[in-house]
Amino acid sequence: MSRQTLFLGGVLLALAAVLIEIVTGPPALGWYLLAWALFATALWWARRVPDRQLTALVVAGGVALTAIGLAAPPSSSTDSFRYAWDGRVQAAGISPYDHPPADPALAPLRDDWLFPSECGAPQLWPLPGGGCTRINRPTVPTIYPPVAQGYFLLVDWLSPGGARHKVLQLGGWVMAVLALLALCRQAGVRTAAYWAWCPAVPVEAVNNAHVDMLGVLLVVLAFCTVRARGALLGAAVAAKLLPAAALPGALSGALAGGGMAWRRVLGVAVPSALVAGLAYLPYALASDASVTGYLLGYLREEQYEAPAAGNRYVVLRLLLPDSWAPYAAFLLLALLVLHVLRHGDPERPWRGALVVSGSLLLLFTPGYSWYALLVVALAAMDGRWEWLGVALAGAVAYVAGPTAHPSPAPACYAAAALAVLIGWAVRRSRAPRRPGQAAAVSNS
Repeated sequence: MSRQTLFLGGVLLALAAVLIEIVTGPPALGWYLLAWALFATALWWARRVPDRQLTALVVAGGVALTAIGLAAPPSSSTDSFRYAWDGRVQAAGISPYDHPPADPALAPLRDDWLFPSECGAPQLWPLPGGGCTRINRPTVPTIYPPVAQGYFLLVDWLSPGGARHKVLQLGGWVMAVLALLALCRQAGVRTAAYWAWCPAVPVEAVNNAHVDMLGVLLVVLAFCTVRARGALLGAAVAAKLLPAAALPGALSGALAGGGMAWRRVLGVAVPSALVAGLAYLPYALASDASVTGYLLGYLREEQYEAPAAGNRYVVLRLLLPDSWAPYAAFLLLALLVLHVLRHGDPERPWRGALVVSGSLLLLFTPGYSWYALLVVALAAMDGRWEWLGVALAGAVAYVAGPTAHPSPAPACYAAAALAVLIGWAVRRSRAPRRPGQAAAVSNS
């Protein structure tokens, strides 16, 4: 075994130690930054390691690093408690969209885990009638789409008594490993390392068990096939709405030449819409309330309508008046979608999906780090490491919190956007010129 391989193994062991500290302790920005520094070091050093030895470090290392997320209860998010509750409510034959957790009608479903008798511990939410719960936003209905709800129900069925959060974490680990294997096969181990060693995967996909992992896996599988691509993308959207940003990538180049490649558009759009619609149908029939749940309230709560009141659109607000930022974000995103549809590479549709999904996060700058799991997977599929900064910026914004003054979120998101622009410029300068361009340059 070469010295380069031994050094890389040492870096990964150090990363594992830092990840254990992250998932077993309270969120600390210093540990997150150290984990990302070790991750960057590992990616840089991996260039010197032979393919055969690197394969073992990527696959075995990725499986082991993601498994670290199983070492402790959720460390920095309470979302998985809502997942467990939604699954329990459905198992009782009740629509999760009809009643918030605080509804007294659901009191028979409560237990000491999700509704503890002692309310002095941190990360507990008060109930209007007294008492408390681990479920965040207990007075509003669920926000999660139907495929996610089906997953929550499956987890509830598979969970033995007293399992609590563990089956959700185990499900996140299984999905993360499946995504890793698919990326290794589709893109190769060198770029699959972006996913295998990324600190966001064990922390957000496994330890915090975010259902975003289900959407990410479906998107990865969609870009590993052609025939079922539309159906898988529709399922991904119905699992966590953010994967809708991958749809333009699936239609890369559909507007090339000034026309519309209708056959390809329909081949993606029809099965995608059909699967998403069929997923919503049983919940729409079984629910008295809207199946959108708390979605609109969540968007208002996150202050996307009032950028000056929060940390949304922070990159654009460095350049534009606050009131212009939302309109500029939508306009720029629309132009990027149009660019992918006209000039995207249909042979590499994940590249267009990466551009749109990554730009969406850079333009709207959400404060939740797990949203960037999709960007990490697409960067691993396309080999464009510069987009990984989006995930780092999201992690810094989340750990620092919305009340930090001054907030590091603007600087981190701005640095991530700058890295993407530099990467684009460097790749463009290195791209081979077309014959006509070469002749023009030589004659000038």
